[in-house]
Amino acid sequence: MSAAANAPQAPIARQDAGTDPYAWLQARDTPEVLAYLNAENAYQEAQLADQAGLREQLFEEIRGRILETDLSLASPWGPYLYYTRTTAGDEYPRHYRCPRPADDSPTVDESREELLLDPNLLAAGGFLSLGAFNISPDHQRLAYSLDTSGDEVYTLYVKDLASGAVEQLPFEDCDGSMTWANDSQTLFFAELDDTHRPHRLMRHRLGTQGAVQVFEEADGRFFLHCYRASSERQLILLLNSKTTSEAWVLDAHTPEQAFTCLAPRVEGHEYYPDHGQLNGHWHWFIRSNQQGINFALFHGPADTLPTHEQWQVLVPHRDTVMLEGLTLNASALTLSLREGGLPIIEVRPHGLPAYRVELPDAAYSLYVQDSLEFDSPRIRLRYEALNRPAQVRQLTLADGQQQVLKQTPVLGPFDPDAYVSQRLWATAGDGTQVPISLVQRREDLGKPVPLYLYGYGAYGESLDPWFSHARLSLLERGVAFAIAHVRGGGELGEAWYRAGKQEHKPNTFSDFIACAEHLIATGVTDAEHLAISGGSAGGLLIGAVLNQRPELFKAAIAEVPFVDVLNTMLDPDLPLTVTEYDEWGNPQEPEVHARIKAYAPYENVKAQAYPALLVVAGYNDSRVQYWEAAKWVAKLRVHKTDDNLLLLKTELGAGHGGMSGRYQGLKDVALEYAFVFKVLGLV
Repeated sequence: MSAAANAPQAPIARQDAGTDPYAWLQARDTPEVLAYLNAENAYQEAQLADQAGLREQLFEEIRGRILETDLSLASPWGPYLYYTRTTAGDEYPRHYRCPRPADDSPTVDESREELLLDPNLLAAGGFLSLGAFNISPDHQRLAYSLDTSGDEVYTLYVKDLASGAVEQLPFEDCDGSMTWANDSQTLFFAELDDTHRPHRLMRHRLGTQGAVQVFEEADGRFFLHCYRASSERQLILLLNSKTTSEAWVLDAHTPEQAFTCLAPRVEGHEYYPDHGQLNGHWHWFIRSNQQGINFALFHGPADTLPTHEQWQVLVPHRDTVMLEGLTLNASALTLSLREGGLPIIEVRPHGLPAYRVELPDAAYSLYVQDSLEFDSPRIRLRYEALNRPAQVRQLTLADGQQQVLKQTPVLGPFDPDAYVSQRLWATAGDGTQVPISLVQRREDLGKPVPLYLYGYGAYGESLDPWFSHARLSLLERGVAFAIAHVRGGGELGEAWYRAGKQEHKPNTFSDFIACAEHLIATGVTDAEHLAISGGSAGGLLIGAVLNQRPELFKAAIAEVPFVDVLNTMLDPDLPLTVTEYDEWGNPQEPEVHARIKAYAPYENVKAQAYPALLVVAGYNDSRVQYWEAAKWVAKLRVHKTDDNLLLLKTELGAGHGGMSGRYQGLKDVALEYAFVFKVLGLV
C-alpha cells in the first residue's frame, strides 16, 4: 500500500470472488460518498499546496497569451451578420448581430449591433453550457437551450428578438437540440429516455400548449437527431447506432406532415443524406458505406424521393481514401477526405475541374468551419498545426483561391519557427506502423527532453494536431508534446477504427505502448521524464497501459476516465450502456465478458508500483459516472506498492466536460501542468 501521508482510505465492503468491494461509492448523494469525495479533494489540494504559486503563475502566463477581448469572424445569413464577442473578465462570449453591409464584407458595424444573448448573465457565477443557438428563418426569434448542472439535460427557451421577451418552454428531459421549420413558428426537439438517450422527436408550435410526438426510436442502440439540410428546404431525422443508420426526411415548409423514410435500416449500412443542387437541379446526396467501409457518395433527383435502388454513384469508394464528410453549396460539392493519416479537402465545382486545397504544413488539422449560405460562392476552412495558431481561411469554390480572414492571436513573444512539428512512425508488435505527431523547441532537437504524450483511440475519432496557447507553457520549459494516433481512432480511415474496437481493442493499448517505446528508443525522451494523459475513453487507455507497463511512465493524468468498463457495460440501466455495445461488445456474452475483463483498468489493478497519477472526475457526468474514477483510485490505494502521488479531484458542480467558463478551464490546465512539473522534477 502507498505510504503517502494522510491519504484517504476506502473501506473494503467484501473481497469475495465476484463482488465489487467499492460499489458503495455508487450511492450518489449519500453522506458517506460525499465525505469520501471531499476527503479526496482535500488531500489533492494538500499534496499540491506547495504549487499554489506555480499554478497561479501558469494561469496568468496562459491567460496573458490570449486576446481576452476579441470579436469572432462574422457569418452572413440573410440581412444580418452574426458573431460573438469575448470580453476580458467574462467567462463566456456574448452573441450579437448587425445589419449586413452592402459590399457583403464580414465587417461589423458596432454602432448598429444588437445583443442577442449574454450567457454571463444567465450563468450567474455557476455552471452553464449553451446547447442550441438557432435563429428562426425569418430572423425574428432565437431558440436556445441551457444546461446548468453539467448533466447534459437542457431547458429550452425562445426569445423574441424585437421585444426581448423570453419564454421558457414547459418540457423536461430534453437533449438540448432545437430545429426550426421554415414557417418560423414550429420547433422540433428531442427528449431523453431513462438511459440519457435522445429517443423521441417532438414538435411544438409557438403559442400553443404542449408538444406532439413525431417519432419514437425503440432500439436502445440508436440515437435520434433532427437537423436542417444544407439547402434549408428539407428537414432530416437521423437515427443512428455506431454501426447502422436510417434517415427520414420532411419538406421544411410543411412541418405538420409526416417524415418519410429515405432507406430502411439494414444492419451494418451507414448512410447520411443531405439536400442540395447539381447542375442547377435539386438532388439528394447520400454518403454511404454500402460499396465499402471508406464510404462513397451517391445522389438521386429530388423531384420524388429516390428509392435505395435509384441511388447513383457520384464519388466511388476508394480503398485508401476515407470520405468523412460532405459540404453542399449551390455551385460546388466539397468533400472532406482522409488519406495517409491527414485530412484533405477536395472541391468539385459544378462544370469545372476538381482540385484539392493546398496547405503549408506536413501535419495539421483542417476542416470546413462554415459553409456560409447555400448560395455563397465561398466557404470557410479552419486550419492549424501544433506550432501554428488556428486560421480561418476563405476559399473561393470556383478557382481555389484562399484568403486568411483571421488568425488566432498569440500575445507576447511567439515565433512558430522556434518550434518544430514532426510526424514520426512507431512499429507495433504486429508490424503496424502507428503515426505520432510531435512538437518541441527547435533548440531541443537531438537530445532527450521531458515529454507529454496524449492519446484517445476510440469511436473512430481523429486527433488531428491542434494548436494550444496553454501548451506553450510546456514547450517553453523544454517539455515536448506528442499525440499517439493509435488504432481505434479514425486517423487512417475506417479500417484503422475497426482495428481498435470490439475484439481488437487491445491494439489501442499496445499501439500506445509502442509509441512510448519508440519515443524512448529514438532518444526523444526517457521513462523518467515521460508523462501521459487521456480523457474519457482515453482515460481507459491510460488505465490499461498503466496496468500493463507502469515502468514506462513517470506521471499520468486521467480525466473523466472510463475505467470501470466491465461493471458499467453489465448495467444496461446506466446512461449510454446499450448504445456502447457496438463499440465494446455486450459482456452478457461470456466471450465478450472475458475479453473486457482482461483489459478493464479497474479489474486489473494489481500489487505493483504505479507512476504518479492525477485523476479528475465530474460529479454530474452522465457519460462516465463519477464513481468510475473514485472506485479505481480506491482500489489503487490498497494495491499499489509505491509512494508516488495518487490524487483524485472530483468537480462536484461539473459534468463530462469539466467546469464551464474559459477562465476555469485555464485553471484546470494550470493544475495539470503543475502536477506534471512537480512529478518530473521541473519546478
